[in-house]
Amino acid sequence: MKYKTLDDVNVKSKTVIVRVDFNSTVDPETKKLLDDERIKLHSVTVKELASKGAKVIVLAHQGRPGDPDFISLEQHARRLEEVLNKKVKFVADVIGERALEAVKSLEAGEILLLDNVRSLPDEMVKKSIEEHSRSAIVKALAPLADLFVIDAFAAAHRAHASIVGFIPVLPTVFGRVMEKEVSAIEKIRSVENRPIVYVLGGSKVREGVEISEYILLNDRVDHILTGGLVAQLFLYAKGISLGEANVRVLNERGLLDMVPKAKSLLERFPEKIFVPEDLAVKFDGSRRELSVKELPTEYEISDIGSRTMENYSRILSKAKAVFLHGPMGVYEESKFIEGTWTVFRAAVESGAFTVAGGGHTIAALSRLGLYDKVSYVSSGGGALLEAIMGRKLPVIEAMEKYQN
Repeated sequence: MKYKTLDDVNVKSKTVIVRVDFNSTVDPETKKLLDDERIKLHSVTVKELASKGAKVIVLAHQGRPGDPDFISLEQHARRLEEVLNKKVKFVADVIGERALEAVKSLEAGEILLLDNVRSLPDEMVKKSIEEHSRSAIVKALAPLADLFVIDAFAAAHRAHASIVGFIPVLPTVFGRVMEKEVSAIEKIRSVENRPIVYVLGGSKVREGVEISEYILLNDRVDHILTGGLVAQLFLYAKGISLGEANVRVLNERGLLDMVPKAKSLLERFPEKIFVPEDLAVKFDGSRRELSVKELPTEYEISDIGSRTMENYSRILSKAKAVFLHGPMGVYEESKFIEGTWTVFRAAVESGAFTVAGGGHTIAALSRLGLYDKVSYVSSGGGALLEAIMGRKLPVIEAMEKYQN
């Protein structure tokens, strides 16, 4: 790890600002939090800071102005308090008089969560890192702090004031979530862990093709195993007729413009991109498997077939690093979870270093009881994909420019 972490600083009696990502699912009617996974995740960093005697100021956001989930962080404070089993102070303010007085009155080991940073008008404005370092939140809070801890990996692809603005003006280190995320990405992208296998499925087809393009052109992968709609697009790009109903799904999602790029990749890297040999379709409410040679079909393609599962499992058994992004089929239905179960199980049983990302991937792993068997499950969606594709995150850019 070339970036400084909590291991590199003494925080006792220091005032520490830690930016986390508590953004959670909110009931649009009641405005109540429906999950607390990210609160639990970041509680590790907050707990460590407090236990080491820091005066902890927690910054976070929830939703976007105008959206149904744009609410105060008071519920988040109470949930964090429950997770930590420790008092968490909260003020319905960010940089006003009440917030500044609360910061100044903190004692060593105490925790203060300020309100939603996205309530500030200049938080999300498109600016350079330098311009954000002169934003209202930095001007108000930085003079009161000794250290900035960036832990919000899931928002690290956002060049927002509370994400990057403190880095030019305060000593900055990674929190535990940020540290683990960056380490996992560096490992999965390392050319030393070969063979590297990417499992790309689900409905995020555009991302799947873009990831494929980057890792293929930059020699970051040995095998790409496709499933879900990603596989269907690549099959279509090979000139295989899927059937009117299945092509209509691709068209309705606005994905057919990706066909030329997918076709080009297949032509340039035919030995690295794997598409299904057989597929499972919905037939009178049951599962029926068809060879790709039997296509087109009037039925909805809902999973990969048995021969494909066997082939993918054989490839995964020899992998040294595996990236899982997207299920192989309609994993929510018991008849079509088989492909996802077989492939994901083969990945975790291979002994390879495995990284998983994406909401449906994580949900499928949890449903299959494989979540705890993956080497690292990423909390980031967009940030993870940006990093995997070699795009420098604003946080990393700021760290390299101002903290090295």
